Amino acid sequence: MRPQEVMPVRPTAALPPLLALALTAALTACGGGSGSDPDTLKVSFKQSTDNSIKVMDTYLADIKKQFEKANPGKKVEFVPIKAPDAEYYTKLQQMLRSPKTAPDLVYEDTFLINSDITSGYLRPLDAYLAKWPDWNQFIDTAKAAAEGQDGRTYGVPDGTDTRGLWFDKGVFAKAGLPADWQPKNWEEVLRAARTIKKKVPGVTPLNVYTGKPAGEAATMQGFQMLLYGTGDAATDPLYDRSSKKWIAAGQGFEDALAFVETVYKEKLGPDVADALDPNFGTRVRGELLPQGRLGIDLDGSWLPQDWQKGSGREWPEWSRKLGLAYMPTQNGQAPGKVSMSGGWTWAIPAKAGNPDLAFDFIRTMQTKANAQKWYIANSGIAVRKDVAADPAYVGAQPGLKFFTDLVASTRYRPAYPAYPKVSTAIQEAMESVTTGDASVREAAKAYDEELKAATDGQVTGQ
Repeated sequence: MRPQEVMPVRPTAALPPLLALALTAALTACGGGSGSDPDTLKVSFKQSTDNSIKVMDTYLADIKKQFEKANPGKKVEFVPIKAPDAEYYTKLQQMLRSPKTAPDLVYEDTFLINSDITSGYLRPLDAYLAKWPDWNQFIDTAKAAAEGQDGRTYGVPDGTDTRGLWFDKGVFAKAGLPADWQPKNWEEVLRAARTIKKKVPGVTPLNVYTGKPAGEAATMQGFQMLLYGTGDAATDPLYDRSSKKWIAAGQGFEDALAFVETVYKEKLGPDVADALDPNFGTRVRGELLPQGRLGIDLDGSWLPQDWQKGSGREWPEWSRKLGLAYMPTQNGQAPGKVSMSGGWTWAIPAKAGNPDLAFDFIRTMQTKANAQKWYIANSGIAVRKDVAADPAYVGAQPGLKFFTDLVASTRYRPAYPAYPKVSTAIQEAMESVTTGDASVREAAKAYDEELKAATDGQVTGQ
């Protein structure tokens, strides 16, 4: 998943009945449903809220041309949803509930896919995949991200992502910090931020996404990049797969919250009002980093998509002005580095009117050549083995090898049906220590209560 520009909306929360009816009526009126014409394929996707960023639009327009040429008489109609992530999830779920509004093909975040499977919104794809030779090229971890708890597959992944530390070499030079900076533990990250604060006024030392307005960006780029560095690589600190229970806040959870608290209490991060702006991620990529106003950014592999030629926010100098470092574990313990991975999939709604046509479109998108175009345009990490081994892919963009190499040690969220609610509870805990409304211990205790409610009491470790 690429958590960007998100609104403070609980992804799986039910809308009030009148609002739900109004939204469904609006979607029906705009022609969201797929069942009316067997020759028209309706494809819904998340359109960037930044009008200058047209990466997905451009890519899909090319696929549409290929598909219509190869399938005379068939037409592709796009049903874009222009919204921040969490709002996109809510609108998409409303569309999936009825044959009148369900598209034929939808762009599904892997963190939400199990929730939507449980709700009966998606169609299993196993019968299609069994007849598609290219499925053998997809790496197992990517396949697993689109798998339901019933063992069936409900989406075809279009790439993955990893996360690390971006830093401004010019800011580092002014602060007397090295251009080849690689912190060995959390304290070295904080020490660098404190040095920047002291020696380079007017620059935000360190960005860690936080709070409900940032949504999954806060959970993944922020909290989990900390939490998954507190223990050992063999243990999942959020979910116990042996007991199938979620894990209550322990020492690692509190240590991760304490890091967030330190960033904002010592004013090493953005102003709290900025950090809690739902569009702060857009500002980081579009203003703060290109303008040299941010020292260190804990963020994802996809940032360069905003800076490529034709993006509307070209920044060809970025590879010379920014450095990359992996996020260290808390005390430098093995494996020494932390990354989280997510990604998106193309899924076919259970109520889609043209499922066969939809999978034909997936096959067109996911040829080796088209997949490679998408990975490069989107600054994504390849999930096809044949693309990952292609020198043209590996050398296509600065930083791509750094982030691809992190796949070997990356971690994945326990994206079970309750996860979206668990994620929101994490964001609430982060926000309370960011604003100073609660201590670390109080925030952890509140999280435990939210965790019980979100998982129907399926909690261990208290």
